[in-house]
Amino acid sequence: MDRERTLAVALAVADAEGIGAVTMRRLGRELGVEAASLYHHVNGKDQILDGLVDVVAAEIELPDRSTEWREAISQRAHRTRTVLLRHPWAVSLMASRNTPGPATLGLLESGIRSFREGGFSIPAAAHAISTLDSYVHGFVLQEANLPFRDASQLATMTTAIMEAFPAAAFPYLFELTVEHVLQPGYDYGKEFESGLTLVLDGVATLR
Repeated sequence: MDRERTLAVALAVADAEGIGAVTMRRLGRELGVEAASLYHHVNGKDQILDGLVDVVAAEIELPDRSTEWREAISQRAHRTRTVLLRHPWAVSLMASRNTPGPATLGLLESGIRSFREGGFSIPAAAHAISTLDSYVHGFVLQEANLPFRDASQLATMTTAIMEAFPAAAFPYLFELTVEHVLQPGYDYGKEFESGLTLVLDGVATLR
């Protein structure tokens, strides 16, 4: 047993049951040791959570340093979304830890570097990275918690809502639902790209 194995087990538990299931007692049971034995390898649950965030961050492939700033930021955004959807419990933790690891810091460094080497001033890079990461993390948080998983479930849910309220009360919401959301091929995840384009167009004005 070592820190790496402990984190691997913690990651498996979090992915299967959520971050709330990750306790020292549970990890001890999964590893076949007393919970107290874990303290020889980690200082406590906070260090486990810090380690898990860094393990997830390490899964995000960073753009090549030679990539043009907008393409690099787009790659970083898409890859971050992909990894966070694989570990949806992680998105709420990433901004809450006060002792980030090297992978977490490297992810942030990569984004700031893309903006700075792309011609953004220090204040503009600060505004840009905050806006970009807020969009990506917020989208993933919403996407991971949608009350439907496929088009059939979406249609059932929206039909029930529309039958429960008069169309005249929410004309634009109903219009958007019928003319866009309920159309064949609709996928909420596709909204990510259009939103990312708007964000990148916006931050480009800071350059």
